[in-house]
Amino acid sequence: MREERDANTSERRRASDHRVGHLLIIGGGEDRKRDKAILTRFVELAGGRDSKIVVLTAASRVQDEMFRMYDRAFADLGVDDCVHMAVTSREEASDPKRAEEILSADGVFMTGGDQKRLLAIIGGTQVDAAMHRVIKTRGACIAGTSAGASAMSEHMLATSSASDGAPGRDETHLAAGLGFLHRVVIDQHFSERQRLGRLLGIVAQNPYLLGVGIDENTALVVESGACLEVVGAGAVTLIDGREMRSNFLDVEEGERMELVNVKLHLLPAGARYKLQGEPEAPEALREALAAVTSVSTMGPLAFPRSLDRRRAA
Repeated sequence: MREERDANTSERRRASDHRVGHLLIIGGGEDRKRDKAILTRFVELAGGRDSKIVVLTAASRVQDEMFRMYDRAFADLGVDDCVHMAVTSREEASDPKRAEEILSADGVFMTGGDQKRLLAIIGGTQVDAAMHRVIKTRGACIAGTSAGASAMSEHMLATSSASDGAPGRDETHLAAGLGFLHRVVIDQHFSERQRLGRLLGIVAQNPYLLGVGIDENTALVVESGACLEVVGAGAVTLIDGREMRSNFLDVEEGERMELVNVKLHLLPAGARYKLQGEPEAPEALREALAAVTSVSTMGPLAFPRSLDRRRAA
């Protein structure tokens, strides 16, 4: 039995050498009981039913319950090798054994919860660095839903005050995220919780950033430097404010802002564009697409040398 398992692992690793890494960024509320379209896509990107999937539940305060929910869903999809990585402290997130578990995975799935909790626990640790490494070296798929989605980018939405839906000054605050994407800020549960106003507010305060709003049961698939795809039931909203004119500096805190010449792209489920090749992105979308598909695999810190030597061996 062990020899068979080792043989399957070796075969899976050989196959992963030819895979391209992906990000799967989910707006929360993904279907886990019926057709499971988004989770099915995640399994496909990870390499299929024989893949090893690590479910990282650090964002949640009910980690065992959260894992059981996804373990059942992935089992229904035929995945036998589903590992729970429960992390409750930075000491645990700095454990080389946990980093090794990530490095041997074909897919890593970050659950919902609180993105500030997720970053406080794993940000800059060996678990964090291992996720950046595995997408590059093994072509793994890194997925995040809800809080796990918000944490994907270098800039992460951390706090937001109550709003009537219109963009206001200083109503949202950003923090450092995991850094898989640059020049992007992600908001989730987007249409369902009417978050267009707050994402516009973020872009008004940070026009260099591209705002990405993802509906529930909807996911944005990103292949580094190559293509973007929307799967699920809803849509992804892209807000580009680089050519925007606003009165952000002239209004008081909490006041409504004037925003002129904001570009908004709405990509429904089924939309798929490439930077090169077919289906090629329209010219108006190309720069936004280039920003979204600029995936970083370097990691927040240099990878620990002890693990580098171990992987090389």
